[in-house]
Amino acid sequence: MIHHFEELKFDVNARLRVSELGAFSASDTVEFVLRVTPGDGWAEAADLLIHEDAWNTGETAFRRFHLDRMTEEEAAASPFYRSGSELWRLTFDFRAMLPHETEDGEGLFYYHYAVRGTDGSVLILGGERPTELGLLENFVGERQLMLTRPGFETSSSFREGPVYHIFVDRFRRSGRSPVKEGAVLDPDWDGGVPQYGPYPGAEVSNNVFFGGDLWGIAEKLDWIRALGVKTLYLSPVFDAYSNHKYDTGDYMTVDAMFGGDEALIHLCAEAEKAGMEVILDGVFNHTGSDSRYFNREGRYPDKGAYQSKESPWYGWYGFREYPDDYECWWGVKTLPRVNSADPGYRRFICGEVVPKWMKAGVKGWRLDVADELSDDFLDDFRRAVRFRDPDAVVIGEVWEDASDKISYGRRRRYLTGGQLDSVMNYPLRNGIVDYVLNGNTESLRRASEGLYRRYPRAVSDNLLNFLGTHDTERILTVLGGEPCGDKSNAELARLRMTEEQRAAAKDKLKLAWGILFGLPGAPCVFYGDEVGLEGYRDPFCRMPFPWKRAESGQDADLTEVCRALGRIRRSEPVFRDGRFRILLLTEDVFVYVREPWREECAPVLMAAVRRGGLTIRFPAPVLSLTGSGKTVRRAKLGSCEAEYWRLPEGCDPDWIGFETKQ
Repeated sequence: MIHHFEELKFDVNARLRVSELGAFSASDTVEFVLRVTPGDGWAEAADLLIHEDAWNTGETAFRRFHLDRMTEEEAAASPFYRSGSELWRLTFDFRAMLPHETEDGEGLFYYHYAVRGTDGSVLILGGERPTELGLLENFVGERQLMLTRPGFETSSSFREGPVYHIFVDRFRRSGRSPVKEGAVLDPDWDGGVPQYGPYPGAEVSNNVFFGGDLWGIAEKLDWIRALGVKTLYLSPVFDAYSNHKYDTGDYMTVDAMFGGDEALIHLCAEAEKAGMEVILDGVFNHTGSDSRYFNREGRYPDKGAYQSKESPWYGWYGFREYPDDYECWWGVKTLPRVNSADPGYRRFICGEVVPKWMKAGVKGWRLDVADELSDDFLDDFRRAVRFRDPDAVVIGEVWEDASDKISYGRRRRYLTGGQLDSVMNYPLRNGIVDYVLNGNTESLRRASEGLYRRYPRAVSDNLLNFLGTHDTERILTVLGGEPCGDKSNAELARLRMTEEQRAAAKDKLKLAWGILFGLPGAPCVFYGDEVGLEGYRDPFCRMPFPWKRAESGQDADLTEVCRALGRIRRSEPVFRDGRFRILLLTEDVFVYVREPWREECAPVLMAAVRRGGLTIRFPAPVLSLTGSGKTVRRAKLGSCEAEYWRLPEGCDPDWIGFETKQ
């Protein structure tokens, strides 16, 4: 019986080991190597069986490829040789050997191995670990292979450093912007609570503002820059009735309460001087009912779709019974849904909106509810963005694994080269939180090395990694607060942690940040997390930034950890596109390494201890990037500690020794 199988890969053209990857360009040639460590017998034959994804077509047709057993001489010359095992290989020229879903060669495939032993038994092997293969039952758990169109590249600037996510109305009030008609200004910046309904989902007018604006953000760029930030990601800024601006009123105008067009242009220019870039939240699946395009309230001078079927915007919307029964986002009547596949709408967004704001200095976009945008829209949008700036970034709001995402009954092709640079990494957030709170190793493994295997490498380098957003509870509350349970909004509005709960939550947050900042992609901090802002579900996660507390030095320990990690992430080149590999993962300890694909920069090791202790013995002196900042040969970490070390160039991380302590 054969008892151990591994799949290893070698990029023939680039001359690189790529075993941890499962997504390639359709123009690549990759050698798939099956390494067999025998038990009581050897393999007699090995095949790889592969088929295109059948979700959209309903047809599954396997293609069988035979692997050749390497001779002893060939095996000894292979980079994957290991004494006592045998090697089988298949040189996979994807373009020549596989059918393609499109003329560009992109597509999603699934495959497994069939290995016949000398005893006549046949083993079906697959699974989603980077190299280790497991037995499959009824073909469940086949390995995924994604092929991208040749030449697919993603933003090189976005991956350079951390992202800072700002909910504009709640970050900084400059006092320079007017209060619009129909808006109410809450003057209590330090003690006010966002407007809320009696229960989740209750209708709220969202017309109470705290007065944060783009001028205010520009005033605090030094604070943001001290966090090592490369990219500012702003909540929607276009003219709209609400404080959150997800009900766009006019795509061609920045809201006056945020400072108007002038303030955005100023912020983009000042950010560039400070070595940072600005990306906007693009809300293109729906508009506001109170918009120039729909105009249900009649505030705008032109006739909107609600007022007349002759409106130039009538074709954007879907009416079941005109004018009051119309399609809207999740049934919210103030958010009429736009048909993003409509050619006129696509021309407007891609031909007028995108060029105007990118000319103003915007360097990329986060696409709200990308799952609900049509393929045609996503194709046109990214094409328009990259025409204006070939290095601009397009990030999609996708809450699940985006490599095989099914939306409205269709398999999506977000990541194969034509639609998105990358996505918001909700699976990683969930994996880190589950690990820090519960020690769930498999959740963290799937969300880190699992996604790294399934996503194209260029996509992984541009992931938006975070622990909290405007749509989630504050991460500090998640890590230490009482569960929401059946508490009312009125209770949650004032509920805060005790000092003991808060201290424990801060330790957990430092640990979670330690894990997050070195993983593939760009780490993102939601404004206020760096000073310990608390808050339950929307709208309580959107409290004003506590400037008095921050500037008095309260929670400075949290701020300093965030700043130190931001500096490390911004300064170490290997984090931008280095390979990712887990060295140790238990309920108590997580250790990974980021290594250059070639020897162009130094590798970096991250170790995080959830509980207990860890002793690390290095084969050569290494530089501590956190903590002591000294060169060491041996290091000790205790509970809720995380640290980074820069290894000497060419250092083999597999020679590092680990000793854990309960």
